[in-house]
Amino acid sequence: MLKPAADGPSLVACNTCKRDGAPAGAVLVSALRRAQATTLAYAGIAIEEMPCLFACADSCTVHLRAPGKIGYVLGRFAPDDAAAQAILDYAAAYAESDAGRVPYREWPEGVKGHFLVRVPPAGFVAE
Repeated sequence: MLKPAADGPSLVACNTCKRDGAPAGAVLVSALRRAQATTLAYAGIAIEEMPCLFACADSCTVHLRAPGKIGYVLGRFAPDDAAAQAILDYAAAYAESDAGRVPYREWPEGVKGHFLVRVPPAGFVAE
């Protein structure tokens, strides 16, 4: 049921999200992979996928995580290239941050309003 994942910063995308019966999650995963392939700044972010993040009401959901950092679940994205670029722009800033906190002024417009959950790393809570 579990398989090893990347050690560093990663985006775990739901690949089974549906929107109006269409495979929106899989389409977003493809858009994330296309964006990563064309932008060197995204190279250090692993794009992983799994079936169902249990956020079906907020389809096109991703979990951004890295060891020792606060993680985030974001959703309600359109399954398109613009969303993929905004997600990866934020992920790149997140990867460079100390504890996973990116100042709001550095957030890409495309991620504002898409945060669903903030998850503390194992053994910690946020102040």
